[in-house]
Amino acid sequence: MKHESVPFFRHNLSEADAASIAKVMQSPFITTGAVTRQTQSLMCEYFQISHAKLTNSWTNGAVATLLALNIGPGDEVIVPAMTFVATANVVELVGAVPIFVDVHADDLLIDIGAVAGALTPRTRAVIPVHLYGQMVDIASLRERIGPDIAIIEDAAHCFEGMLSGTRPGQFSDAAIFSFYATKNVTCGEGGAVITRSEKLALALDRTTIHGMSAGADRRFSGNVYRHWDMEQLGTKANLPDLLAAVLPAQIAQVDERRVERQRLANRYRSAFSNYPMVRLVNQVPGAVSAEHLFPIGVPEDLRDLVLRKINDANIGTTVNYRSVHQTKFYRQKYDLKPEDFPVSREWGECTLSLPLFPGLLDDEQEYLIENVQSILHEICNELECKK
Repeated sequence: MKHESVPFFRHNLSEADAASIAKVMQSPFITTGAVTRQTQSLMCEYFQISHAKLTNSWTNGAVATLLALNIGPGDEVIVPAMTFVATANVVELVGAVPIFVDVHADDLLIDIGAVAGALTPRTRAVIPVHLYGQMVDIASLRERIGPDIAIIEDAAHCFEGMLSGTRPGQFSDAAIFSFYATKNVTCGEGGAVITRSEKLALALDRTTIHGMSAGADRRFSGNVYRHWDMEQLGTKANLPDLLAAVLPAQIAQVDERRVERQRLANRYRSAFSNYPMVRLVNQVPGAVSAEHLFPIGVPEDLRDLVLRKINDANIGTTVNYRSVHQTKFYRQKYDLKPEDFPVSREWGECTLSLPLFPGLLDDEQEYLIENVQSILHEICNELECKK
């Protein structure tokens, strides 16, 4: 079968998922309740961890976590310069200051040595990012920064990833996931926080619902109204049962689907390894990547041309990501220069992401690979002709 277009993403939610949502709709309670608690229990079992809290986004889950840790004005939180802007934005939203550090050139994960060098008496937390599905070595990070600084894992790309047999959440204060539309586990919009800390879990119970002492299902349990109090500042971060309903089946299947993601990613690696003008992200030794995205790098002065030509071939392609310190808000607010974090700047100017999802057909991927190789070959020949 020949294909004339390939989407960047195509979800695999089914009629069975629609039935799960319909079951919630038939109940009298559609916001956060029994289905959410069941899914939280499944996450605790999957990650072998004591506490999980579903949230309505990675962002609000992170804000609620920072509030639960009493991080705010006067505090500093270290984040990588190569990540999605939300990683830094949540620090700004609670009034703290994001302190950027660069990433390693080979795997684009946060430079632990740079983190250690950025510590000050005001440092309260570090947010390492498991970029594209590969885990940062959280155990080594903990050794370098000591026990008093919180580690909040940005695991938006890494639900099913592992490093040396260990999943997110085991060596940190919290790990936060995204269930956004294109994520490996999705409910359209959503997220989750996992933690080993009972104290943090109890605080999250409040900071995810405006700081209130009881959620809706508790306030109206047994058709009897119960008064609540506001014990600390919080945000609106809870996930409703309507969305949580599609998560259990995906959690059960996520490792099986990861195998298919890896197969597709390996086909890309075979096609583009040592290919002219293409740079690939190195695989971390001992890591099982979630294979959330498949980015490639091309010469930065050609990236937008390559991107346009791929899009013109009706292939969904995007950029993940521009370096955060190059965005207008952070550049102007903190007087940041491109050369401040050179690895992040360079990757942010040369990267683009190819479609990668279970359900991507082999002939779709072959169409994509042939077109991208042809585009790169054409541009390469044109450049040599001009020399």
